[in-house]
Amino acid sequence: MPEPDVSVIIPARNEEELIGNALRSVADQHWVPARLEVIVVENGSSDRTDLVVTDVAAALAPATIRLVRLPSPGVAAAKNAGAAVAAGRILVFMDADSRMSVGLLDAVIRHVAAGERSASIRITADSDDLIDRGFFGLLEFGKRLFRIRANMFACERALFSELGGFDEELNHAEDVEFLRRAASTGVRIGHIHEAWIATSPRRLRQGRWRSGTLRVFGRWALGHVGIGRRWPY
Repeated sequence: MPEPDVSVIIPARNEEELIGNALRSVADQHWVPARLEVIVVENGSSDRTDLVVTDVAAALAPATIRLVRLPSPGVAAAKNAGAAVAAGRILVFMDADSRMSVGLLDAVIRHVAAGERSASIRITADSDDLIDRGFFGLLEFGKRLFRIRANMFACERALFSELGGFDEELNHAEDVEFLRRAASTGVRIGHIHEAWIATSPRRLRQGRWRSGTLRVFGRWALGHVGIGRRWPY
């Protein structure tokens, strides 16, 4: 069997409701199944996340979907565990409550072929709500304007290994820390804007009058400047 081009790594904790959508969006990519694998790292769930992954994997055959179980929670550790067993030359890190656009992996390959050893990915709201979409649109505008590299991203597996993966002491902004570490070595870090990952806006809607929006933005902004990365999520 040929080595996969891409390994999509999805940490999942208590995501039985949304993980199926994430897996189906990867299976819908225009890609030969043998050249693509999905690794779901279930870390400390108390719901049926692992059973849903198993059921969806069977339904999406011949797509290669692997389940890794990590007993304790920790998103950085879960991502590292997925990367440790990945076979693809390119890793794509995606959240379990998200969906990728059909052309995303094509865009990833183009960016890597153009010399970008890693690239962040445009994030949109998986919603038609104007406030949800406006929030993520504003974040995207800021990231492009100030050349901020953060959130879900693609990376050459060799580079990820060279840098030692994510800092497992971080509970937040582990992506920002890794991408900055990568940029400090002088490699090209790009940004994929022609394709996207749509993510759940559920955290924005928590609290009265959508106060979750301010909490999410505040935590994101603080994490960007290095504050609160070790706080419990």
